[in-house]
Amino acid sequence: MGIVSRLLWPDERFDGFGSITPEFLRSQGVSALICDIDNTLVTYDDPEPTEQAGAWLREMLSSGIRIAFVSNNKPARVELFNRSVGAPAYGDAGKPKRKYLDIVMSEMGKTPEECAVLGDQLFTDVFSGKWVGTKAYLVPPIKDKKTLLFRFKRALEKPILKAYERSRKKK
Repeated sequence: MGIVSRLLWPDERFDGFGSITPEFLRSQGVSALICDIDNTLVTYDDPEPTEQAGAWLREMLSSGIRIAFVSNNKPARVELFNRSVGAPAYGDAGKPKRKYLDIVMSEMGKTPEECAVLGDQLFTDVFSGKWVGTKAYLVPPIKDKKTLLFRFKRALEKPILKAYERSRKKK
């Protein structure tokens, strides 16, 4: 397995976070989900969980799946989003740095094998999850930013995702 497939290929791709069930996570040996927030669970414009995101988070928690939030957004934004959830949560995480992923796994008493990272970006969310040894699940961005940096990152992701899809069809 090459470096790209080892660090940038998600273990699974989903149409959206709502497609991920507690039963699926348990079947994968996952009892804790470390979530990105922006473009993964809600748009940048949603300061708190939407009705759909809130219901999904409650379902996970009531099913015994631990939740944590690790975001590159500002701590105040992460704290506001997390206010109704009360999960371990960190902003300014600097993903793909692994520091806050290691911290939340320790806080939850979980090993990397028991965790998965959920996000919308290969170079931050998937990379950081794979780097710390968790599973990595990718969802499409809910409402992407149109800045030059985001367009550039998405352009870099396209050939990797095409290769990923080709490899999945061969299996």
